[in-house]
Amino acid sequence: MDSGAHQIFNGKEDNYGGVVVNLMEMEPMTAQDFEAKLDGSLKAWKVQGKKGIWIKLSSQLSSLVDSAIKRGFTYHHAENEYVVLTSWISESPSTIPANASHRIGIGAFVLNKSREVLVVQEIGGTFKGTGVWKLPTGVIQEGEDIWTGAVREVEEETGLPASMTCLIFIILLLVSRRERHQSFFERKSSIFFLCELEASNFEIKKQDSEILDAKWMPIEEYVHQPFNQKKEMFRFMANICLKRSQEKDNYAGFSTVLTKNSAGKESYLYCSIDHADLLNGKCDQASTSLFATLFHKCFCFT
Repeated sequence: MDSGAHQIFNGKEDNYGGVVVNLMEMEPMTAQDFEAKLDGSLKAWKVQGKKGIWIKLSSQLSSLVDSAIKRGFTYHHAENEYVVLTSWISESPSTIPANASHRIGIGAFVLNKSREVLVVQEIGGTFKGTGVWKLPTGVIQEGEDIWTGAVREVEEETGLPASMTCLIFIILLLVSRRERHQSFFERKSSIFFLCELEASNFEIKKQDSEILDAKWMPIEEYVHQPFNQKKEMFRFMANICLKRSQEKDNYAGFSTVLTKNSAGKESYLYCSIDHADLLNGKCDQASTSLFATLFHKCFCFT
């Protein structure tokens, strides 16, 4: 190999005419060496007609970020162990996708045999000191599926082992700078999934660090809390839970189907139709209309 080859990063071509350079395992290097290699790489990639360039730097190489920024790279996203930088070196318009645009929240609706719902009061957060009893909620962790996140949150907050019955509804919460001006995630919208879980036992052992109290509450009492009645979205959510508890056959929610994605990784498909019909390719218009189901069966009580 000639000396020039040593001045080129060993990147992997992506499916969109770009190059991904993963430096997570690279030994520490000086800024001078990094700049020389990056300059050589950019020159070669432009000759080759490459488009989007992705560089993944470990936290140990964070001192090199400034060198990349000066060469046209911008921040894309970061995690605890790394930062990803991107640069579009083609003359065509950039098609580099933006960083994740949403945060995924989950809630758990758990009923016991007496039609009492599992509720908690939180020590901190939005509901601190309000006296409001709410469903266990949380945020999906990296690489976690919706239903596993819901099961985890219930067990963390109340000590109850549970399994998922169905996905009840999905809510898209749009960004509002006026209401979320103090949030670090002010540029992110949120998607909230409410999952129905079935507990394997009913003895509550609350999480002392985050949960002030936890109990089983008659579902009608939960629904008619003043807070739920005053806040429209919470009233809708509570009404859906009540409808689900009264008429499971009429409001079936969304079931999970274990399948695999194009890369062969196990994934879950959430659908409102029978598994057999789904797998057999049978589907009717009514069963696939999410919003018609929500509004007709959950919001309309007259």
